[in-house]
Amino acid sequence: MATVEHCLYCFETLAAHLENREAMSLSEVEDSWAAYITSETSSQEPTGVGRNKLTKRIPALRRLANASSSSSSSSSSSSTSSDSSATSSTTSLQQQSQDSGSGVSTPATSASSSSSSPPLDAAPVPKETITESPMFITWNTLSNRHGRSLRGCIGSFEPLELDEGLASYALTSALQDVRFHPIPERELPSLEVVVTLLTNFEDARDAVDWEIGTHGLRLSFHYHGRRYGSTYLPDVAPEQGWTKEETVVSLMRKAGWMGRKDKWHEVDLKVVRYQGKAESLEYSEFKRWRSWVDKQESS
Repeated sequence: MATVEHCLYCFETLAAHLENREAMSLSEVEDSWAAYITSETSSQEPTGVGRNKLTKRIPALRRLANASSSSSSSSSSSSTSSDSSATSSTTSLQQQSQDSGSGVSTPATSASSSSSSPPLDAAPVPKETITESPMFITWNTLSNRHGRSLRGCIGSFEPLELDEGLASYALTSALQDVRFHPIPERELPSLEVVVTLLTNFEDARDAVDWEIGTHGLRLSFHYHGRRYGSTYLPDVAPEQGWTKEETVVSLMRKAGWMGRKDKWHEVDLKVVRYQGKAESLEYSEFKRWRSWVDKQESS
C-alpha cells in the first residue's frame, strides 16, 4: 500500500523541481523519515498533552494511535461481553493516465489516543515491501473557503518501479495535466498529495459487477466507430454519493459519450475493476519534515 514516505517523496520531487535543486531519492526519504520520527518521539512527552499533539502532527503516529485505540476498545468489549475530463483514445500512456481524478472533497482521517496505547518507541510493524506498482498521483488544493479541489491527477496502469514512477508522475500530474495550468512554486503551501497504488485488476462480468468504496473502474467501449475510455479511482463514487449506474454513466460522459442517459446499457462496455491503496499528505507535514532535514544537513 502507499505510505507517508511515498507522499513525502512526491512533494520532495515537485518542490526540488520548482526550487531548482537536487531531490532526495526515495530510499533517502524513507531513511530520513524514520530518523525524523525517532527524533520527534524522543523529544516529546510520551503521554498526555504532549502525546496528543504529536499524534496529530505525524501521520504515521496518528494511524498508530488510531489502531491502538481501536484494539483497546475491542479488547474492552470482549471482556464485558465474554469496522475530469477523459481521453477518448488510449494510444499514449499519458492520455490513458489522464482519465482519473475526482476533484471532490476527501473525508479527513481522524484518530484518538488511548491510555492503553503502546509506548511511542514500540517496535513498528514491518511494512509490506513493494518495489513496483501501477499508480496514480493526485494533487489537490486546500482552502478554508472552497475546501478540497482537484489540481492534477495522472498515473499509469502499467507496473512501474516506485522510485522512478512516483517521481515521474508527481511532476507529470502537477505540470502536464491538460485540464489545469502547471502548478507554480507559490501554490506549494496549499497542496495535498494523494498516492494511490493500484492492485487486484479483474475483468468485471458486467457494468455493475463491482463494489462502491472498494473498486475503481476502467471503462472502454466503441460507439459510432470511435473508441472511448476512462477511469475513476475507488474513492470517487463514495465521495460523490453515486449509485453504480450513476457512476457508470458519469464515466461514459467523462470519456466523451454523448448518447441518451437512459440508453447507456445498450452500449457494449468492457469494464475492468481494480482496488487502490491510497495515502495522503498535506504540505504542512512535508514542510516540517523538510525543515528538519535541512537542519540536520547544516549541523
